[in-house]
Amino acid sequence: MNPSPNSWQRLVAAARQSTDDRETTPRAGFATRVVAYAMAAERPAVSLLERFALRAVGVACLFALLGIAANLSLRESSAPVEDRFFAPEDPAAILWDIT
Repeated sequence: MNPSPNSWQRLVAAARQSTDDRETTPRAGFATRVVAYAMAAERPAVSLLERFALRAVGVACLFALLGIAANLSLRESSAPVEDRFFAPEDPAAILWDIT
């Protein structure tokens, strides 16, 4: 059964004629109650990931600082710069037989 095309027009006309008599402004103290409820709400349970995240960041920073300290102690050794940072032979030259 197909609806008649006039039924849609009648519904639209009825919707246009209706008025909304409801109050549109919030009651006095509404915002205060909303804020009070928000502040009084219980915090959700903290997951293990959140609990240990800051500790993991601290451990990562500690490892980074230890790595920097180890690198600085290697730089202060008496070996020449070329021996400490560069291989005496170029690995690419060995692989490609470039002389």
